[in-house]
Amino acid sequence: MAKSAITIKDVAREANVSVATVSRALNGHDNVAEPVRQLVLEVARRLRYTPHAAARSLSSRSTQTVGVVLPDLYGEFFSELMRGIDGVASAHRRHLLVSSFHGEPQQQGSVLQAMRGRVDGLLVLSPYAGDASALLDQLPADIPTVLINTPITDGSHPVFSIDDHAGALAMTGHLLAQGYRSIAFIGGPERNHDARERLRGFRDALATAPQAIESIELPGAFDEASGYEAGRALLARPRLPEAVFAANDMMALGCLYAFQQAGVRVPEQVALAGYDDIPLARFVHPSLTTMQVSIAGLGEQAMSHLLQRIREPGSQQTPGLMLVPSLVVRDSTARTAPLDPARDRG
Repeated sequence: MAKSAITIKDVAREANVSVATVSRALNGHDNVAEPVRQLVLEVARRLRYTPHAAARSLSSRSTQTVGVVLPDLYGEFFSELMRGIDGVASAHRRHLLVSSFHGEPQQQGSVLQAMRGRVDGLLVLSPYAGDASALLDQLPADIPTVLINTPITDGSHPVFSIDDHAGALAMTGHLLAQGYRSIAFIGGPERNHDARERLRGFRDALATAPQAIESIELPGAFDEASGYEAGRALLARPRLPEAVFAANDMMALGCLYAFQQAGVRVPEQVALAGYDDIPLARFVHPSLTTMQVSIAGLGEQAMSHLLQRIREPGSQQTPGLMLVPSLVVRDSTARTAPLDPARDRG
């Protein structure tokens, strides 16, 4: 005869506490003394007790799970964002159900629908400009939801985002202050709200410059390949710009690789800057000047606020938070001497 499964009653009897105390300890409730919590956890591990998730959800009306919906899972931005989200979830003994709509806004509705009944709350990153009304129609009204980097401003949901316009203004201002008068900008996806704000910041900074600036705008897709192609396009011109501002670090690194393949020296022949300050930015050669965004911190704050909304659904909630990135100056934009005349490709 098969051995019967260990139940919560077995854990309670072995730990000499009530079943309710075991439940509170395992579910991470605050009203359990820490020594008691540790005792319960130790007994549960020793007995190899595994809570029945479906039964627990039915009894508590809680799944102990948070849904995370992202446009993509590839790249260091999403990796860092998930690192911040997961750290908070782990500290509060919450599980994560992560899904992507693969950069296709029309698929996000089905992804959100699939989360219903499986999660206690939602974190949603949907950066597509012009799709705000469609997203609002798709969000479940009965599930606490926090938005990340999403262009919704009607106050219906808390939004945690980055002030990309201010960040692009600061980076372009830095390049102008260094004396660069010919600047290329590698943009992001056309429908992406972050990309539009960074382009707007670049253009606004040039519009207020004290003297005329030659500007070049190239398309990009927030990945290394598009940065590489933009770099190749600049190399095909008769003359390189004095500086390149890529709308994210991944494109900047792709552009850097194109320049290095062609023997173009950064920053001696052309300065290069990015945006996001991904971990790799400080370890390439030359190290990359960029706008520092606490990507993991963004995830941490959004997740912490969502858990507060889940615990206290009727309490007054913050409308969200706008994080202002900071300029990090590294070697790739240093200008200690006049630009090398070899930047002329003609």
